[in-house]
Amino acid sequence: MTPLAALLARRIKATGPMTLADYMAECLLHPDHGYYTTRAPFGAAGDFTTAPEISQMFGELLGLCLAQAWQDQGAPARFTLAEIGPGRGTLMADALRATRAVPGFHAGAKVVLVEASATLRARQKATLAGHPAHWLNSAAELPDAPLFLIANEFFDALPIRQFQRSGAGWCERMVGLSGEMLTFGLSATAPLALLAHRLADTSDGDVVEHCPAAAPVMAAIAARIAAHGGAALIIDYGGWHSLGDTLQAVQAHAFADPLAAPGKADLTAHVDFAALAAAAAPCRTAPLIGQGLLLERLGIAQRADRLARNLAGAALESHLAAYRRLTHPQEMGTLFKALAVHPAASPPPPGFD
Repeated sequence: MTPLAALLARRIKATGPMTLADYMAECLLHPDHGYYTTRAPFGAAGDFTTAPEISQMFGELLGLCLAQAWQDQGAPARFTLAEIGPGRGTLMADALRATRAVPGFHAGAKVVLVEASATLRARQKATLAGHPAHWLNSAAELPDAPLFLIANEFFDALPIRQFQRSGAGWCERMVGLSGEMLTFGLSATAPLALLAHRLADTSDGDVVEHCPAAAPVMAAIAARIAAHGGAALIIDYGGWHSLGDTLQAVQAHAFADPLAAPGKADLTAHVDFAALAAAAAPCRTAPLIGQGLLLERLGIAQRADRLARNLAGAALESHLAAYRRLTHPQEMGTLFKALAVHPAASPPPPGFD
């Protein structure tokens, strides 16, 4: 039993079962034992590898995408270039390198990273050494200015609640105890106004997930874009409308039991992009597309070919494998989706039109 598991067991004994959202929040963000507060989990030495760590091409192309959107909106002299959930800072570093030749882009950009973890902030500062940057704790603190933002694999890590349909009501999935061990259970059935609209497209036994924190974050981003201009690129795994149990734990690059080692494994769930799009009003959202299609439209094949010219042997094989992993339908190409948020009066960012 991990130290956090013992703490959670005592809490459940004292106050009863907790929601899955509360469980995830403790596992990921507990100040002493939380997954993100105690480690830098990215890369081969960590528990999982994100797209920016797979290849520099990912961050380069997304950076250039935002730079073109900035030019399409008249190249405002002062703007925020932001990333939310920036990992080790690799994506932002690649984006800044790729856009350094765009006239006026770096001169006008205030680089902002939204990161609550002190451990990850330290890694980001090291990665971005030489680039003036500012750190914020939440999206609500973003400056009131044109905002050009990337969120890659951020929303999947926000805590979710799960509900199982029973007739015209819903049972919430809870985390309780069986003896001394953490276990899943269901609350009593009750009507739920939050999911009244899902009675039309679900059946008895279906599981629907709701992420309470996602809408406020998306609304904070959209408020800046609606008021001042800008664009947001949201890349994550998920789909349009939540349906089914998508909670998963990853530890040492392998799937694990979500209840087995609280605080030692990453917990995520698929993103409901329909809910994000609804929270982005009054901005517009471009139609949801696969990550692979977006990258191909942004020119990843040409960029991969150019980089390959200077490679040989194992380095070339690794480069080609990274290109495939980012784009192929059987890899990340279709599992990961991309959503663009932009002002109603402005065109969508490149790759989404």
